[in-house]
Amino acid sequence: MRLPALILLLLAGPVLAQEPARLALGGSALTPAPQGWWQRVFGPEPLDLSLALDRPVPWRAFLVGEPARLVVDLKGVDLTGQDPAQLFGAALAPAIRWGGVQGGWSRLVIELPGPFRVARAGMRTQGAEARLSITLDPVAPGDFAPRPSAAAALRNLPDPSVLPEAPLPGGLVVTLDPGHGGFDPGAQAGGETEAHLVLGFAQELRQALEARGVTVAMTREDDSYVKLEDRMTVARASGSRLLLSLHADALPEGQAAGATVYVWTPAADDRAAAQLALRHQRDDLLSGMDLSGQDDGLAHALMDFARTDTQPRSEAFARLLTSRMALRGIVLHGRPVQGAAFSVLKSPDIASVLLELGFVSDPQDLANLTDPDWRARMVEAVAEAVTGWWRDEQSRAGLLRR
Repeated sequence: MRLPALILLLLAGPVLAQEPARLALGGSALTPAPQGWWQRVFGPEPLDLSLALDRPVPWRAFLVGEPARLVVDLKGVDLTGQDPAQLFGAALAPAIRWGGVQGGWSRLVIELPGPFRVARAGMRTQGAEARLSITLDPVAPGDFAPRPSAAAALRNLPDPSVLPEAPLPGGLVVTLDPGHGGFDPGAQAGGETEAHLVLGFAQELRQALEARGVTVAMTREDDSYVKLEDRMTVARASGSRLLLSLHADALPEGQAAGATVYVWTPAADDRAAAQLALRHQRDDLLSGMDLSGQDDGLAHALMDFARTDTQPRSEAFARLLTSRMALRGIVLHGRPVQGAAFSVLKSPDIASVLLELGFVSDPQDLANLTDPDWRARMVEAVAEAVTGWWRDEQSRAGLLRR
C-alpha cells in the first residue's frame, strides 16, 4: 500500500504528539539510479534518495536554486543525534544537512551536483515501517525548474495544504466521465472491474469538487453504458469547461504502471497508447459545433481552428494535474503526460483529458485503486488541479479582456 502523504496532516496530530518518528540511518541511502551507458560514461547520473522511517509521516519535497538543492520536509520526525555525513552515498552530493524547523517539521537539504528534476516520489509502507523514495533525473540548465524564490520556499511557512483557499471564481462546470459501464466492464483483474473502480472514484471526486464550489456533471452515475457521443453531449449540454475521463486500463505485463494523463494527439505513435485506443475508441466522433450543411473538409478545418485554443488549455491542465499528483506522493508513469487518439478527447470546444488512475494489470496499481487512503490522496490532487487550473483560466481571460 502506498502511503497517503499530505492528507495525513488532518489525522496525524494526536499520534505525532505521542512519540516522534525516527529515521533509520542505516537503512537510508543516496545512490546512483539505473542509467544508460551514455550517462555512465558522460554523466551526470540520476540519483535515488531512499529514507527509511519507523512509521509513515506526512512529507513534501521540492527543488530550490542558487545552488540547486533538493529539500525534503518530514512531519514529526526527530533527527537529533544523527549525522547526515553518515548517510550512505553522502559523497555523491556536495553537501547534506538536516535539522528541525518550526511546526514539528524536520528538513533535509541536499545540495545537488547540477540541475535535476524530481522524476518520481512516493512513500511506501511495509508493516509499521515506511520508506520515502525520490528519483532525481539530470536536466539541461534551461530545463531546471526550481521554486521561483528559494528564500520564500525555505521560510518556515505553514503547510500549504492547511491554508484556506481563496474563493473559487464562479462559473466552473466540470464533467466527470467514468469510463465503460453496463455490458462493458472494461479491464478486469483481482475480482475488480475498471467500470466499478472508476465510478467509485468519480463519485468521491464529485463530492470533493462540489465542496470547493465546482458544479459537476456526470456522464453516468450507475453501472450503465453511455455511448461516446452521448458523453460529449452531457459535457456540452451542461456548459462544462473541462471534461475529465477516468479509466484504469490493462496492458501486457511490464508495459505500464502509475498514473498517466492523456491529451488529444491524432498522430500518437506510442505502442501502449495505440493498444489503449483500441479499448477506448469503440465509435468515432465528430462534434463540437453545429456543422449541418457543411462538407467534411470544412467541418474538420473549423474544429482544428477551435482546437488551437482548447488544446493548450487541455495541456496546461494535464501538466498541473501531474504536478499536484507528484506533490501528493502519487507514483506516476515514466512519461506522465502523453498524447493519444482517444475519441473522448476529440471535442474542439471543451478542454479534455483522460486520466488513467493506474493499470489494473499492475498489482501495485490495483492495490492502490482499492485503497481508500490512496484514493483520498488522488481525489485531493485532482480537485486541487481543477481549481488551480480554473483560477489560471480566469486570470488568462482577464488579461485577454484588457
